[in-house]
Amino acid sequence: MTTKLSSISLLELNEQVKEKLSSAFSKSVWVRAEISELHENYSGHAYFELIEKNHSSDSIVARTKATCWASAFRMIQAFFTSTAGEPLAAGLKVLVLCSVEFHELYGLSLNIKDIDPSYTLGDLARKRMEIIRRLKEDGVFALNRQLAFPEAPQRIAIISSQTAAGYGDFMDQLNNNPFGYVFYTKLFFAVMQGEQSVATIIRALDKIYTYHDSFDVVVIIRGGGAVAELSSFDNYELAYTCAQFPLPIITGIGHLRDESILDMVAHIPIKTPTAVAQFLISCMDETNQNLEVVEETLVQTVNEVLLKEKNRLEQLVFHLPVLVKNKTVKIKETTRFFELTLKNKLRMYVNNKTHQLELIEKELTLSSPEYLLKKGYSITLKDGKLIKSKLEIKKGDCITTHFSDGNITSIVNE
Repeated sequence: MTTKLSSISLLELNEQVKEKLSSAFSKSVWVRAEISELHENYSGHAYFELIEKNHSSDSIVARTKATCWASAFRMIQAFFTSTAGEPLAAGLKVLVLCSVEFHELYGLSLNIKDIDPSYTLGDLARKRMEIIRRLKEDGVFALNRQLAFPEAPQRIAIISSQTAAGYGDFMDQLNNNPFGYVFYTKLFFAVMQGEQSVATIIRALDKIYTYHDSFDVVVIIRGGGAVAELSSFDNYELAYTCAQFPLPIITGIGHLRDESILDMVAHIPIKTPTAVAQFLISCMDETNQNLEVVEETLVQTVNEVLLKEKNRLEQLVFHLPVLVKNKTVKIKETTRFFELTLKNKLRMYVNNKTHQLELIEKELTLSSPEYLLKKGYSITLKDGKLIKSKLEIKKGDCITTHFSDGNITSIVNE
């Protein structure tokens, strides 16, 4: 004979759970968690998935859904972003004030009322310190800063987005410098904010590495933007790649308040793209001034040597009649000695200065268009003017392409 057991329906069970939870969590509680997912719908409501991980294994040990209604989320997001320096997003550890709610149909969830950005700031600072510690332990933190910086950095590899305002400002400043210095630039495209930035910047560095002998420095630039968009530059993989790069890296990430880890490992961190261009121009101007000083010193020294030896010869000529009467042979030997001495001194000095000028000339030659043509590059002109963009030509235009071994004239068909 089967004994009838007492029972309740699922709805009744859920109603009892809801009642117990309401009694146990009558007030909102602060909860520590990590954001696993965050979605904001068209109405402005935000839907979270919160998790907690095991400290040693990094495995997930707890998970729950959470909701933040639009009226609260707008204020929470704005305050969090302005304080923490970046918006709420997956991967951040947060301290949330929430009410515990249970729905008979949808189950357990949390209703977020507030988020404390100071907790997240502490975690972000800890992560930054951890990345810096790893870079130092790996022995790469200061490698790029230890590279020799070229005296005349003319060949510039640029990592940026071609549509970024910062890139346009950089090129305008560089190409329209008041001294007329010529710079040879090549853009390597990268996304400069968001989830794709790290991967695309590293890909750009890999491409530059293939042709690194053709460049003097690498410039990484972006427009001003919000501080919230700078978290990509506190990435271990990106910093590790830049720190070991064989060319000096100059950063102009366009922020005035904070220093990113990428700035820390770069050879020269500069605040804005325009300031980077001004720095490169100043390097060329300093080199030019040094060459002028060398030239003036060479001319002055040669003139002084010639004047000194001229005076000595005049003194010799003045005493020559007396010397001829007594010691004609000795005079000849003396004259010959002074002549040889003068020639040797002049030859040594001129050879030394000529060698210095040859080294400078060789460095400038390696940066010349002719040398670049021999390296396999080409230059395309229209009406005798250099074409820098496809937007400068149209169908029917006549263009001339220069190679190291000759020219080709073409008509644009499309």
